[in-house]
Amino acid sequence: MKRKRAVPKPILFGEGWEVIEQGVTKMKRILEGLPEPPFTSEEYMKIYTRIHDMCIQRSPHDTTEKLYTKYKEVIMEYITSVVLPSLKDKHDEFLLRELVIRWSNHKIMSKWLSRFFSYLSRFFIKRNSLPSLDEVAFTCFRDQVYKETKGKVKDAAISLIDQERCGEQIDRGLLKNVIEIFVEIGTGKMDYYKNDFEEEMLKETTAYYSRKASNWILIESFPDYMLKVEECLRREKDRVVHYLHATSEPKLIEQVRHEVLCVYSSQLLENEKSGCCVLIQEHKVDDLSRMYKLFSKIDDGLCRISQIYKKHVTVEGTTLVKKADDVASNKEAEKRVVVGLQEQTFVREVIELHDKNMPLVNDCFQNHTLFRKVLKEAFEIFLNKTVAGSSTAELLVNYCDNILKKGGSEKHSDEAIEQILEKAVNLLGYIYDKDLFVEFYRKKLARRLLFDKSANEDHERSILTKLKQQNGTHFTSKLEGMVTDMTLARETQADFKDYLQCNPRTNPGIDLSVTVLTTGFWPSYRSSDFHLPFEMTKCIQAFTEFYPTKTNSRKLTWIYSLGTCNITAKFELQTIELIVTTYQAAVLLLFNDSNRLSYSEIMSQLNLADDDVVRLLQSLCCLKYKILNKEPNTNSISSDDVFAFNSKFTNKMRRIRIPLPIVDEKKKILEVVDKDRKYVVDACLIRIMKSRKVLNHQQLITECVEQLKVFKPDLKLIKKRIEDLINREYLERDSENLNLYRYLA
Repeated sequence: MKRKRAVPKPILFGEGWEVIEQGVTKMKRILEGLPEPPFTSEEYMKIYTRIHDMCIQRSPHDTTEKLYTKYKEVIMEYITSVVLPSLKDKHDEFLLRELVIRWSNHKIMSKWLSRFFSYLSRFFIKRNSLPSLDEVAFTCFRDQVYKETKGKVKDAAISLIDQERCGEQIDRGLLKNVIEIFVEIGTGKMDYYKNDFEEEMLKETTAYYSRKASNWILIESFPDYMLKVEECLRREKDRVVHYLHATSEPKLIEQVRHEVLCVYSSQLLENEKSGCCVLIQEHKVDDLSRMYKLFSKIDDGLCRISQIYKKHVTVEGTTLVKKADDVASNKEAEKRVVVGLQEQTFVREVIELHDKNMPLVNDCFQNHTLFRKVLKEAFEIFLNKTVAGSSTAELLVNYCDNILKKGGSEKHSDEAIEQILEKAVNLLGYIYDKDLFVEFYRKKLARRLLFDKSANEDHERSILTKLKQQNGTHFTSKLEGMVTDMTLARETQADFKDYLQCNPRTNPGIDLSVTVLTTGFWPSYRSSDFHLPFEMTKCIQAFTEFYPTKTNSRKLTWIYSLGTCNITAKFELQTIELIVTTYQAAVLLLFNDSNRLSYSEIMSQLNLADDDVVRLLQSLCCLKYKILNKEPNTNSISSDDVFAFNSKFTNKMRRIRIPLPIVDEKKKILEVVDKDRKYVVDACLIRIMKSRKVLNHQQLITECVEQLKVFKPDLKLIKKRIEDLINREYLERDSENLNLYRYLA
């Protein structure tokens, strides 16, 4: 026999709600701070069970929908009867404190009610696609409390921020909690925070700093103004850390920068008493670093600074050029001394200018490419001008020569010389005519090496290494070959001495030193059919017989103009050793056989050009050491002059060097460089056309200029070389388009 199952008595809604309402009332009292013990687990389970039982009843006793509606009514009733009245008459900071309390209580109430009514979420809410319990509670607060108070709350919060900006102490914790309400109301979105608080806060920030900046610009210097700006930015970032939302930082900082920097950027940078130019002039490193840091964050900030910086450096460099020109044109000083001294001074001052600016670029301007670029452009402007009638390339070569040669005007330690050479090579990077530098340097290096005037071979090799690192192997190949030649020449000379010892009959009886050079490395020197004295002829023969024992693949060409000779001159009162050139020695040896010789006799016996003979005789009878007497006794040489040995010549020194009159080789060097440039441009044009086959006129010129690194070519020169290549049938013009060139294989 089956036992009947007992059917539980239905719970009427009014009866069930009494139990629930008791829990709700207790919760409200707890939230309001009234004396009430906390919920026990039994009380919680009693309410939860009652709601559960009411939800599982079958129709018509199912009260689930009524419970869902009642949940919202409970929250709405609490808001209208307690929350809104508590906020109604409060203002400013009191309003904010009350709102923070009410929001916190609301979240607690929502949490407990959600627990009590959690059975609704399991089936009823999901099945009917209704808002969750948390969403209902949240919506009630947002629609009833937030929308009612947001305007007053926003104003009160912004007022606190303004108070803090004015130096007053505020409750940052309170402000942080208030701002979090704006964020939390958005439930994951920032729309309420942005529209209801941030937008107005940014407007107030703009107005505040606009007022401040308009006052500061009138009374503060540029450095002091930047300190205030830096402090303002720091404080605004600090506000973001302590109470504003992180997403506000870029907008807030942007507004501050705009008002205090962008609006007055030109006025600040161009301030005549304390602007950018003054800071650079006075080398205010800290202020310049601060300026870079601040202006790097605004549009065109660095561009403006870089142009001011470029103008400043250009003016300083141009001033050095003008100073050198003024000294060189001074008619009261001796021209030779002025030029020699001033070229050293000019290059040294340019190096000092570069040394002064590099720390600014590297440290203050953080090695930014823009500032490296404008520094390069500024130095290029004044370093490619003519200085005192000479190119900067020539002056730089002379400066290096003075450092590297024996007896230079400047004495430095080895370490200091290395640093100076490094700086000199850095200057070369700004000079367009690098090929001109190489040719002048080759001449000076040749004199140092051939006449034993180089102070230190290690320094010679060091500067070549620096030049190679900067400009490539092709730039220094000939110069390195010259240094190598001198090393090989010393070995050859040692072998020659051994040869003479082994072959005493070949020994000419004169101490002979021969330097064998490679033609392609060294500057071109003029050779002539010079008639050597007999004593010297024996020396030449001895070496000519020796050299084939070293190599059969090289042909010797004798350059007598580079030789030196030590001869003993016996005067009536003393004997003096004379250090002269080979040509000078040949002239003096003629007077061993003749007491008097005419100009024409000397010229015919030596077989030299007229200019060379004039220069030789002038050095021996018209300058400091008058080894020969001349009739008539004038300071110029003519073809009618007669010369005789000055047997009464005396000097305090037992050994004297008789120099030749200085010959300006600049014109010859310039001619050589111009000639070489034609070949370089030709090779560049052919190389481009060989790879491209067909190219229009403008593209060809552009690529040619880009590829030519050793000098800045004149466009007229490139056009002439193109025409020449067309005439020589390397290129041809297109028959239909005359601006189009084709390469002829």
